[in-house]
Amino acid sequence: MASSPLFSVQSLPPLSSSTTLGRSLNPPTPTYNATAGVQRRRLYIACAGRSSSSSRSPDDYHGTLKALNSRGRFPRKSLGQHYMLNSAINEQLASAANVKEGDVVLEIGPGTGSLTNILLDAGAVILAIEKDQHMAALVSERFASTGKLKVLTEDIIKCHVRSHMSSFLGSIKSVDPKSRRAKVISNLPFNISTDVVKLLLPMGDIFTEVVLLLQDETALRLVESSLRTSEYRPINIFVNFYSDPEYILKVPRTNFFPQPNVDAAVVTFKLKQAPDYPPVSSPKSFFSMVNSAFNGKRKMLRRSLQHMCTSLEIENALGNLGLPATSRPEELTLDDFVKLHNLIVEV
Repeated sequence: MASSPLFSVQSLPPLSSSTTLGRSLNPPTPTYNATAGVQRRRLYIACAGRSSSSSRSPDDYHGTLKALNSRGRFPRKSLGQHYMLNSAINEQLASAANVKEGDVVLEIGPGTGSLTNILLDAGAVILAIEKDQHMAALVSERFASTGKLKVLTEDIIKCHVRSHMSSFLGSIKSVDPKSRRAKVISNLPFNISTDVVKLLLPMGDIFTEVVLLLQDETALRLVESSLRTSEYRPINIFVNFYSDPEYILKVPRTNFFPQPNVDAAVVTFKLKQAPDYPPVSSPKSFFSMVNSAFNGKRKMLRRSLQHMCTSLEIENALGNLGLPATSRPEELTLDDFVKLHNLIVEV
């Protein structure tokens, strides 16, 4: 391992001693949403601060401003840039993914490197994808001496994630790319969160889990949306088809610079592998049916799906599932949609 530049680890700059954490000391007991079928831990981070560990450099408000000023930069609204000021939250992200020595991590949008710092300190080997070339250069230089970080200046939505990860895993001598999977951990720009979820969740063959800091409203919608509500959408079927989601932590907006207009939340998605997907003949065909069903959300399924088969056939299929002939898409669970698909779509 010592001969590989990826594992040339050196100490990171120390923190100052004046450090505070703003966490709830007695977080509530996890609750269970019977409709959504997911665990939700209601924890809260109250105020900005940073870890007291002496092995990390400060990533507080002043440290973030200093880093940005060193490049003559300011947060760009078009890129959804809101920089995390609280290392305790970054530690929660790493903890949610159980990051340990030797883990391979994909980090999206490292910015000034506050989360990167925590991940490296935990022993991770990181592939970071950063769209802003100035931030890419900053984080590359900041951690150049570790030999455990590779930064690509690309747009995560447009780049070839699978190809990049396969190449990166292959470059690490201690990792067998055929048997080893990576983790995704990111303080994600809010404006690309849904696109990133759609991109990464079907990649259970290369990622074990995806841990994201999302807008709180988006996090709740993805994890906890209930049947017969306006928030129940195709994305909920998608998320539960490919993963087991969990709401971990609420993060107040005061922990960011600049401060956004909304709170955030940490969410984990434990990715399923293909053998664990719901049994459909074709995921593509399945989601085509689901999307068609929700295109006419207030319409009955016997009308919105009549381009696939006759209304009578749809009514009969619903009856076989014990569902009313007048069923609408927001009334069906993932399992209901799977069974309906298998009844009305030819294999």
